[in-house]
Amino acid sequence: MKKEIRINAFDMNTGVHQSQGLWRHPRDRSSEYTTLRYWQDLAKVLERGKFDGIFLADVTGVYDVYGSNCDAALRNGVQVPNCDPFLLVPAMAAVTEHLGFGVTG
Repeated sequence: MKKEIRINAFDMNTGVHQSQGLWRHPRDRSSEYTTLRYWQDLAKVLERGKFDGIFLADVTGVYDVYGSNCDAALRNGVQVPNCDPFLLVPAMAAVTEHLGFGVTG
């Protein structure tokens, strides 16, 4: 029996998702996360790489666990600001043929 592997990307519509400090990398484009071109380029790269889909996470509010308040999250831009991931799907789907989408909201 032939077994298939499914490969999915994971991202969030925010400047910094889970890797604070990557903005220092010379090829980093995270500052462009508010542009459709950024997300469309990502969709094209994923499809070219034969990814099956992308999951776009969402979060309600600001993280407030460390220090019992949201100061650290705000100071370091940890998933703040976070934009609506549902707005990205039509733009990304318009430039792909086979990429699937999963979204939380």
